[in-house]
Amino acid sequence: MLHRALSLALPVVLLMLTACNQEPASPAVVRPALVVQPQPAEAVADTYPGEVRARLEPELAFRIGGKVSKRLVEEGQRVKLNQPLAELDPQDVRLQLEANRAQLAGAEANLALVRTERDRYQKLLDKQMISHSQYDNAENLYRAGIARLKQAKAEFDVAGNQADYAVLRAPQAGVIARRQVEVGQVVAAGQTVFTLAADGEREVAIAVPEQQYARFAVGQPVTVELWSHPGQRFEGRIRELSPAADPRSRTYAARVAFTSADVPATLGQSARVFIAHPGQAALSVPLSAVTAEAGQAYVWRVTGEHRVQRVTVQLGAYGTDSVPVLAGLTADDWVVAAGGHVLREGQQVRPVDRANRAVALTGKE
Repeated sequence: MLHRALSLALPVVLLMLTACNQEPASPAVVRPALVVQPQPAEAVADTYPGEVRARLEPELAFRIGGKVSKRLVEEGQRVKLNQPLAELDPQDVRLQLEANRAQLAGAEANLALVRTERDRYQKLLDKQMISHSQYDNAENLYRAGIARLKQAKAEFDVAGNQADYAVLRAPQAGVIARRQVEVGQVVAAGQTVFTLAADGEREVAIAVPEQQYARFAVGQPVTVELWSHPGQRFEGRIRELSPAADPRSRTYAARVAFTSADVPATLGQSARVFIAHPGQAALSVPLSAVTAEAGQAYVWRVTGEHRVQRVTVQLGAYGTDSVPVLAGLTADDWVVAAGGHVLREGQQVRPVDRANRAVALTGKE
């Protein structure tokens, strides 16, 4: 009996000793969570990087082919109307001009000769000393001489123009945007050697992705921010939209014109174009606040009891640092701005702002 009583009491004693050695469970640690509220609609817009360009950018080329003997301007240099930009070797066109001048002189001498012959035959005909057929022959030679002289004059004028074409001049004032020629290079007629950014209106060139092309239209209002004036927006509109995509980048070129002429935009300056669309979401959240699982996006909303609640959201087109929320949130909600992948449903957090100050979530369920 004694042995049986000891065997029954031993487990109880061991259980009591184990319970005495265990420490009480520590309370769960409430971690801080950076929270933000969705931004208002006016802050939601698609952003496209761009470059300030001249509205008129003619490509300049020689009207004749030849070897470049002089390049008189550099890329980025300002030029005036009719200023010489480059010259071709004038030897060939000069020789052609001299040949045409000689032909012109020969045609003039020939005309003088056939005119004299015609006048002499006219006097002989009046005296009935020659037949009409002989006079007609002299008259025809005279008319042929006139035609030959006209042809020689036209060829001489063309040769003179060719000599002028050996000098490429600026068609208007502006800045040399690109240079594609060097001294000694042989160029063909019409081959681009300079691109001129003409003085006048300035625009912003952007590239529109294929999936967004249908959302744009000529005349659509936009705003532009210049990198030299951060935070300042200038009104503009889409002036031009290419109907065909670039074969390499698969993007569509677009030009944005400024509404005001007083915009301090300079050539080559970087810019950002903000384009809002009708029906766009009323709210947006930071990209870091969004988590996705199985193709479904969600955010963590913080309740009035400082507990996180998983909320499924419908998103619009992603921006550079934020994303529009089409459905799932209200303007009064508070969402966790970062670290959502380590949270769990119902977890208690300590909401703080970006300055690490406690946030009072008033009016939250």
